[in-house]
Amino acid sequence: IHSRPHSLHREERLQGDQSMQAQMLAPAAVLVVWTLVMMFWMASVRLPALKKAGITMDRPGARGQDLEGVVAPSVNWPAHNYSHLMEQPTIFYPTVVILAIMGPGALDVTLAWAYVALRIIHSIWQSTVNKVPVRFLLFMLSSLTLVALALRAAAATLLADPSALPA
Repeated sequence: IHSRPHSLHREERLQGDQSMQAQMLAPAAVLVVWTLVMMFWMASVRLPALKKAGITMDRPGARGQDLEGVVAPSVNWPAHNYSHLMEQPTIFYPTVVILAIMGPGALDVTLAWAYVALRIIHSIWQSTVNKVPVRFLLFMLSSLTLVALALRAAAATLLADPSALPA
């Protein structure tokens, strides 16, 4: 009878590592897709508002910020959120990649999904209701989640055992 060593065979271990890497990267991929959803949401709200207000897009150098005070505030809310998705998540993406490379744990994956869920809820809230106290709470919760992920990524790299890394 062939006895199996306590540790997984190298191939099985590598497959497990790739699976966990994919689980760690999936929340980032979902947030990328969500950001694109917000881009289309922004356009679907802004373009009809521009037409209704008689604003053309042929003015050289015109920017979205020029619409503040010109169109209804709610027209700009999806654009504000889209801008926010170009800010803090830029820290999330490399953090997720660092953890995926270093070998994420279940907590890392859970934190990444929590961050993405909070950002999506924040987007929907800001683009529809936009009451600041709730929006701020969602922002703080997502920020604290990102802090936890960033600290785990820093620890994973600073405390890495070089002998455990593949040659």
